[in-house]
Amino acid sequence: MKTEFTLAQLADPDIAVADKILRACVHCGFCTATCPTYVLLGDELDSPRGRIYLIKQMLEKEQAPTADVVKHIDRCLSCLSCMTTCPSGVHYMHLVDQARVRIEETYQRPLMDRLLRAVLGYVLPRPREFRLAMTLARFARPFKALLPASSSTTGPAPSVLRRVRAMLELAPTRPLPAPGPSGGTVFPAQGARRGRVALLQGCAQQALAPRINQAAINVLTRHGIEVVLVRDEQCCGALTHHMGQDADATARAKANVGVWTAEAQRGGLDAILVTTSGCGTVIKDYGHMLREDQEFAEPAAAVSAMAKDISEYLATLDLKTEAAHDDVVVAYHSACSLQHGQKITSIPKELLSKSGFVVKDIPESHLCCGSAGTYNILQPDIAMRLRDRKVANIATVKPNVIAAGNIGCMMQIASGTTVPVVHTVELLDWATGGPRPGLN
Repeated sequence: MKTEFTLAQLADPDIAVADKILRACVHCGFCTATCPTYVLLGDELDSPRGRIYLIKQMLEKEQAPTADVVKHIDRCLSCLSCMTTCPSGVHYMHLVDQARVRIEETYQRPLMDRLLRAVLGYVLPRPREFRLAMTLARFARPFKALLPASSSTTGPAPSVLRRVRAMLELAPTRPLPAPGPSGGTVFPAQGARRGRVALLQGCAQQALAPRINQAAINVLTRHGIEVVLVRDEQCCGALTHHMGQDADATARAKANVGVWTAEAQRGGLDAILVTTSGCGTVIKDYGHMLREDQEFAEPAAAVSAMAKDISEYLATLDLKTEAAHDDVVVAYHSACSLQHGQKITSIPKELLSKSGFVVKDIPESHLCCGSAGTYNILQPDIAMRLRDRKVANIATVKPNVIAAGNIGCMMQIASGTTVPVVHTVELLDWATGGPRPGLN
C-alpha cells in the first residue's frame, strides 16, 4: 500500500512503524474471510482491510477521527486472526494499538462513554477494587431485566445502559472464592529443584478464579519447579492498553519489568509464566512497547523473551500422569491471544492428549468467542452473537468439559452453556495427581 507520510511525520518512531506496516498490506482481502466482525456484519469497514484504510487516513492527515471511524475501530476485537491469515505479514496488532491511542488522545467521546471507560480502566486492573465491584454486581444482577437487552449491531455504539446490563450479565451468581496467596510467596519444589519461575498473579483472574494459578503451582512444584509470586507486581497493562490508555499501560509495563528483573537478579528465573493468554500476548510485546525508552528497552526485551504461556513451559517438562481420563471428552477452545497472538496452537492439545484426555477440535476454532478483554462489555451485542456461535460449534463435539487458556474466554463461554468450562492447566493438574476441576 502506498503511504504519504511527510519526513517530519516519519521522524516519529510510532509513525515509522505504522508506515512499514501499511506498506506491507497489498489489500488482497484474505483477512476478510477470518475476521469475526466482517463474517458477522459483512461491512468492508468492519474488516481488517477496511480498518487499515481508515487508520492510514487518520494517521496521514493528523486529524481527529470522525465518529464513524471510531465506531469501526472500536468494533475490532484485536483477535489477530487477520495476522494468522495474512500472506504479507502485516503486523495489524501494532497498527490498531496505535490507532486506539490516537483515538484516545484526539477524539471526544460522549460523557457517559468516557466515564464508563474510565471506570473500567481503573477497576479492572486492581484486584481489590475489582473484587468489590464484582460483589456489588452480584447483588445488582437481578435488576438487569430493567435495562435494555439489545441494540443494533449496525448502528451507533451501544448505549451505556446496554453496557451496564452486559456487565451485570457477566457478574458471578455465587460469592467469589477466597483470594489466592499474596505477592512475595514462594512455593518450593517437591523433591530436587529443577527450575525456578515467576507466575503472573493477574488481576481479574486473581479475584474470579484463583484456582487456576493454584493448579499451575500444583503441577509445577510437583515436577520440581520452584514458583515465586513476585512482590509489587502489577496488572500486565493489557486491559488499558487495548482501550488506548497508553500512559497507564506503559507505566504498568515498566513497573513489572522492574520487579521481574530484580527478582531474576536476586534468585534467578528460568521463565515468567502466564496462565492468562491475553496477558501473555502483551507481556511478550513489552520489548516493542518500551523500545524507545533508554532505561527500559533492554530489560523489557529480556522480560519478553522470558515470558511464556503455562502450556509452553509445561511442554518442556515430562509430566507424570497418574491415571488416564479417556472417558472425558474435552472440547479445546483456542483463545485468540494464544493461537493468533502467540502462535501457540498444538501444544495445549498435545499436553491434554498425552495426559489421557480425549481432545476434540471445535469447528470455526479460528473465530473469536467475543470476550476480547472489555469487548463483551463495550460491544455486547456483537460479543453475544460471537459467543452463541462459539457455543453452538462447541456443542457439535458433545464434550464433557470445555478447556481454554484465558479467563475472559472461560467467562464468556460459560455464560452461554451448562457444560463445565475449566482452564487447561486445571485438567493437567488433575491428571498429574491434583483435584478434579470444579464446575463453572
